[in-house]
Order: sequence, then C-alpha cells, then structure tokens
Amino acid sequence: MRLNKYISHNSKYSRREADKLIEEGKVYINRMPVKDYGYKVQKGDRVFVKGKEIKPKGRFELTMVVYNKPKGALVTKKDDRGRTTIYHLLPGKFRHFVPVGRLDYASEGLLLLTDNIEVATLLMESKLPRVYNIKIDKPLSEAMVKAMQEGLTLEDASAGAHEKSGIKQMHFAPFAGFMERGTTGKYTKLRVAITEGKNRELRRFFAHFGAKVLDLKRISYGFIELNNLPENKTRFLSKKEYELLHEFIKERLVN
Repeated sequence: MRLNKYISHNSKYSRREADKLIEEGKVYINRMPVKDYGYKVQKGDRVFVKGKEIKPKGRFELTMVVYNKPKGALVTKKDDRGRTTIYHLLPGKFRHFVPVGRLDYASEGLLLLTDNIEVATLLMESKLPRVYNIKIDKPLSEAMVKAMQEGLTLEDASAGAHEKSGIKQMHFAPFAGFMERGTTGKYTKLRVAITEGKNRELRRFFAHFGAKVLDLKRISYGFIELNNLPENKTRFLSKKEYELLHEFIKERLVN
C-alpha cells in the first residue's frame, strides 16, 4: 500500500494531510524519515507520524457514528458554490469519515459515517431497509400504492431529480413497506421503507405521480435507528448495534 494511503487508511489524517506530513518530514519508517509519497509500505515496516506509530487496522476494524443531518447541508467534502457541507458542521475528529450513502440538500435525518470505506460500501450495496418519514402534497392514490407494492420502471425519471443529474431511466424496486401516517387537506404523511439508495429515489418516484415531496427524513438504516438524537448531533453506535454490524459483515462475507 502506498505510504499516503496507508496513513489515511489507518489514522485520522486524510490523504491530502498525509501528503503534507510526508513533505514536511514528519513521517518516519523504521525510524528513518521518508519523503516519497509513493513508497510502498512493506510487511514489517513501522510507520511513525509526528513520533506516534501508525498501526494497521484489521480489515473490518472501524468506528461508526450516527449523525442527524439537518436540511440545507450537502453530503460532500466540498461544494463549488460555497454551500454548507456536513463537514462544516461535524466535529473535526470526523473529517476523515465517509458517509454511507447520501441525503440530498433538502433532506434530513439519519446519516451513517465511518472510517472504514469497505464497510461503507458493504452497507450501501446491501438490501437493508432504509426507513423515511415523508410528506407529499397530494392524497395517496391507488396508482401510487400499486407502484409501491409492485415496483416501477420509468424511461424518463427526470421529474424530481436534480437539474444537473444525467440519470434518466430508473427502476424502482417494490417498497419494503409503507403506511399512511395522516392527512391534512391535500397533504399526506407517509412512512416508507426502501431497500436501495438511488439518486433522489423517493422524490423521483412520487414526482411521476405529480406529487412533490415536501419533507423527507430518514429515521433508520437497517438495524440502526435515529431515535431522539437532536438535529446536527452525532452519537457512536451502541454495543448492540456494533454486534449487529459485525454479524452483518460476516454474513456478507459468507454470501
């Protein structure tokens, strides 16, 4: 593994920060300074950053946090328009964590973050149910119910998408579950569970039926729930949640 990648993978430093530390002569291998970013770390090498040894993590050693993302924050490292990202709001100790999937700018709720990219990928590619509370500006129709039950394929799913999205055709798998939570005039509140995390999936789905999603809040991801975590706050997984996560990882490796 390249030196800068080794440091970023096994410590709190990002790849860019690792490059800077190497350039500044703050990285030693076997007590000798190394300024070659591309140095291949070999078995038996001892890597030190600022005098502290960076020890390799196990393949699935990880830390994961639940973040209650507020509306108006982008799930990205940087934005070319200078908008607020979650990394402006999160404590600095989580700046090297990666998100498990996305929530768009206008959405809120549970967002998982981890320092293990491989585990993040396993979770994103899984069929674990993602549960959302949503509010739409139309009554629930028979056509909507049928599509939630049976699935839907659209040649043009651009309604409800971001204006710059290049994704047009989209298949929506049958929902894992849904229930009506109440109606007020023309507005309908729903709780829905889906097993995929496609680009603005729920907004596109309901836009096909002429309905706009006014509010969207994720409340759970598989066996991890938001519960009463305040907005813009984080928490570490509980012992039970870590146990379930490791069980999930083992099952994925077997299958």
